[in-house]
Amino acid sequence: MADRVDVLVLGGGPAALCISSELNQRGMTVAGVAPDPVDAPWPNTYGIWANELKAVGLDHLLEHRWSDTVSYFGAGGSTAQDHSQVHGIDYGLFDRAALQRYWLGRAEGVSWHQGRAERVQAGSAITTVTCASGETLRARLVIDASGSRTPHIRRPDQGPVAGQAAYGVVGRFSKAPIEAGRFVLMDYRCDHLSAAQRQEPPTFLYAMDLGDGLFFVEETSLAFAPGVPYDVLKQRLQQRLALRGVQITEVIHEEFCLFPMNLPLPDRSQSVLAFGGAASMVHPASGYMVGALLRRGPDLAQALAVALANPALGSEALARRGWQALWPTELVLRHQLYQFGLGRLMGFNEALLRTHFATFFSLPQEEWFGFLTNTLPLPRLMAVMLRLFALSPWELRRGLVLGFPSAQSPMFTQSAG
Repeated sequence: MADRVDVLVLGGGPAALCISSELNQRGMTVAGVAPDPVDAPWPNTYGIWANELKAVGLDHLLEHRWSDTVSYFGAGGSTAQDHSQVHGIDYGLFDRAALQRYWLGRAEGVSWHQGRAERVQAGSAITTVTCASGETLRARLVIDASGSRTPHIRRPDQGPVAGQAAYGVVGRFSKAPIEAGRFVLMDYRCDHLSAAQRQEPPTFLYAMDLGDGLFFVEETSLAFAPGVPYDVLKQRLQQRLALRGVQITEVIHEEFCLFPMNLPLPDRSQSVLAFGGAASMVHPASGYMVGALLRRGPDLAQALAVALANPALGSEALARRGWQALWPTELVLRHQLYQFGLGRLMGFNEALLRTHFATFFSLPQEEWFGFLTNTLPLPRLMAVMLRLFALSPWELRRGLVLGFPSAQSPMFTQSAG
């Protein structure tokens, strides 16, 4: 049995490296348990609004940056319906390896154990983690940063969890799938879909020009329970490209993503703390999380450093202080507002969603940006939501107030080819 450490972190992805590095920087003894080597390449891409990184002084970690950022909320098929809505704010794509190296560098001195945490036994003073290999680790506090599917964090059952599913391709194409130098946040044009497909849960294109003839194109659903199947997303992406005379000529990387969008907040009385997806930190309005890790990780680590300085505090008391720092009342209330809004949008059909997002992005930039990044104080957030309601046409207002029933487990239309 190893000597106890101050904090043991479960996981080896962005959330685990972020909180490990912040704790390590504040002088705590930290160990980690990860199923794979912590320097193994991450499979998914991570995007972020450039101003989020500028605010924390890390915009040098971007591999790509676009100033031409747009969305499409028309139906497509005509000049008016193909009009793009300009966002006027830079968007970036992380250099995943650089972000990983940044956190690993700040986590130098953390003791990493490769394995899988099988059992977590939280006591009032010490928490013991038993790995699948039989290795036993002890810590004053355990932080689960292993993702939303962790079995070690309790949360209430509030029904099916809606997932934002996406299928994407990094590759080369017979011709440019989007305009050169452009980033497309949402392309909700639906002229490539059949009438039957337009009655199904809507999906949109997320795309970017990576330079040197490479593009990333991804078909994404907002949120649905269960998530839209990958084969449906792949077919819709192919239909979308085909309508515009575009074929994929080389697949360099395929991406499959499924993010929980309405995961309930954890039981914040438990003696194991969580961070990242395990702590329900995925933004219910956008599916993004890395910006939240960068903003909230330092504050959580500082609160824990203060608490750990008191040797009389054990796992139960330390976790309680951690939960209070991670999810203060202000953030809990904001999260509940976002989840309420997502629940309404999940019942919207394709036409209503296009109208909603066109109205949303007509708000002043600082308002929609603050909404999407969860950086608006609660009173301002409520004011923005009221402004959005006032600007919305009647049918949209009705849906926001009363909601629309969302179909459960719909039958998706697929081509025979």
